[in-house]
Amino acid sequence: MATSTPKSSTPKSSTTKSSTTKSSTTNNSTTNNSAFNTAAVPVGSNLAVVRGFVRRSPEFRVLPSGDELLSFDLTVRDGDLPAETVPVVWHNPSTSAAKFIEGDDVVVVGRVRRRFFRVAGSTASRTEVHADTVLSSRSTARIRTALLPLVEGLNL
Repeated sequence: MATSTPKSSTPKSSTTKSSTTKSSTTNNSTTNNSAFNTAAVPVGSNLAVVRGFVRRSPEFRVLPSGDELLSFDLTVRDGDLPAETVPVVWHNPSTSAAKFIEGDDVVVVGRVRRRFFRVAGSTASRTEVHADTVLSSRSTARIRTALLPLVEGLNL
């Protein structure tokens, strides 16, 4: 998705009153456009939608807290660009999670998180997509239902 950034308009000093007024008006117009662009996505928004193929069989674990965790990697390919691997974790997954296997084409809706942990006496980190929903890419109606309230909140 391409985004455009408004060009900076610095008022130039001029000797006539009319060009100063014009420059001031142009500057206000740019400021208003910037305010509109940033208001389209509310502060604190963190929405990730990823479609790809399950790269490895999902791994179920039970955490010390008793919560279940499903983790897997997605391979995302976009045309001729190199494939990317996206790690995904799903806390307390739905019962439908058991059906996913390596090679499935899925859509993950969630948010991006970075977690820190200790390994061999040092601190390491990992950035992951924390899934709220994982759906088969063939389930277009369910994907729309999952995305609709999230996209409506973006004020586009």
